[in-house]
Amino acid sequence: MAQSGGFEAVFLDPVGQTVQQRWADAALTVAFEDLAPVSAFPVVPGRRWGPGLWWSATTGRHVTAGSNAMRVQLMVLDRDPDVTGLAGRPVRLLWRNPRGQVRSWVPQLFARRADGTALLADCPGHTEAGGERAVKAAEAVTEACADVGWTYRRIPPLDDVLAANRKWLAGYRHPRNAGRPGLMAAVVGAFTRPRPLIEGTEAVGDPIEVLPCVFHTLWHGRLTAGLNTPLHDRIRVSPQGWSEPGKKEGAR
Repeated sequence: MAQSGGFEAVFLDPVGQTVQQRWADAALTVAFEDLAPVSAFPVVPGRRWGPGLWWSATTGRHVTAGSNAMRVQLMVLDRDPDVTGLAGRPVRLLWRNPRGQVRSWVPQLFARRADGTALLADCPGHTEAGGERAVKAAEAVTEACADVGWTYRRIPPLDDVLAANRKWLAGYRHPRNAGRPGLMAAVVGAFTRPRPLIEGTEAVGDPIEVLPCVFHTLWHGRLTAGLNTPLHDRIRVSPQGWSEPGKKEGAR
């Protein structure tokens, strides 16, 4: 293993064999987004939510999630157009602290960006989760990521309303919710200017058929709506990139 100040990576290769190599080399050559977890997510007795799978609209594959907090952050990243790949716990980082003691950490989440860089992240259920060990590991992993032009974050939980709205839209992320041929184009055309969700939906056809496509289109960003207040049938839905007259795009 590398001496003080260096990092190494441990991961499973595509056939399940354990590999250990210099972190800088692994970050450059290994497709972590395609790898299985290097170690299993722990099952904690008494918790209402344990490890499970998230179907990714970005990759069309399942990603292992270790907690509800991680599942929510997978949902957020799966909707990010800059993210091209996702994986749960694909790499363990090793390093020596200033006293020469070996330390290790397995970030919960890996996200590949369109420019080839990546995000390593942990998804604590609350700000104090993991205690002092997590704090020290975050410092080390931040340094390791900076060394290779990547990013590390401890991602805080979402606001309850925002999380609920994103979960609702995520339920319509699968391509089947685009509906029959031409329906998505008709939905986008119904919202060329902002209007209430139900109004635009009924302009296209039967809400039972059209609403899944509207929510699918909102998930994928072809349409937008404010997600900081609860979704309802009169919420204003706007076309992608819409800005009010007299405001710069993106102003609130």
